[in-house]
Amino acid sequence: MTGLQCPLPILRTRALLDRMEPGEELVALATDPASVIDFKHFCNTTDNRLLAHETRPHPDHGTLFVYRIRRGG
Repeated sequence: MTGLQCPLPILRTRALLDRMEPGEELVALATDPASVIDFKHFCNTTDNRLLAHETRPHPDHGTLFVYRIRRGG
């Protein structure tokens, strides 16, 4: 989901999580700085759990935001 702007990273993540079983984990990558707010809000308002969030350098976009999410049930 790199190179996508809000709200596409969270919408695509939601679509992937909807196809997963409860307890499965997903690692989502985004380059949009607004994704930090979006992913935290998404997990706070759904049964999904944000397990980890980190930032890494990205050669094309400056920063890569990495989110590890566990599918709720």
